[in-house]
Amino acid sequence: MKCVIIANGDLEYTRDMIRIIKAAQLIICADGGARHLKALNILPHVMIGDFDSIRPEDKTFFKKNQVKTLAFPTKKDHSDAALCVSWALENHATDITFLGATGTRLDHTLANIFLLKALALKHIPARIINKNNEIHVVTDFIELKGHPGDLVSILPISEKVTGITLKGLAYPLNHATIEMGSSLGISNFFKETVATVSIKNGTLIVTKSKD
Repeated sequence: MKCVIIANGDLEYTRDMIRIIKAAQLIICADGGARHLKALNILPHVMIGDFDSIRPEDKTFFKKNQVKTLAFPTKKDHSDAALCVSWALENHATDITFLGATGTRLDHTLANIFLLKALALKHIPARIINKNNEIHVVTDFIELKGHPGDLVSILPISEKVTGITLKGLAYPLNHATIEMGSSLGISNFFKETVATVSIKNGTLIVTKSKD
């Protein structure tokens, strides 16, 4: 089941973003992400969070429309996005896209990226998408679609990543090892319309980006 989680970060209301939301079989709103869905006049299947950042008018709008709400204490051990992930998995989500998951709060952005790692370890396809980036965490293999010239970068987030093989990119690798902190994987780009990244051990952040 395709799921989209809308958080309270930056979100451009482009056709692509709207298409992603409407194509999802499960739409989950994380707290203040309600502002985005209200602006798009889209009702989520559920709203989850401590609701410390939702605007009063948004809360009223979704209450009037009888949207299911799961409220948690402000003093809690998990972020609103993490609570959304747990609920999504309990309700049979098999593919998760995060929108509004990046922004001015770097701590929240990083925490959301690391949620991708937790999902990768469960073999649940997931990504964060914003105006300029599509962010994945890879522990084994990923296939990416794009156009020649599209930027792709790989960044180790484990001490080292071994057995890295890149295909379909301008700078291929074959069973390479990259240590955390290396910039070797920055600013590669598509040579073909399909690129693959595979690794033997470790964890990579893989981003497809545009300036």
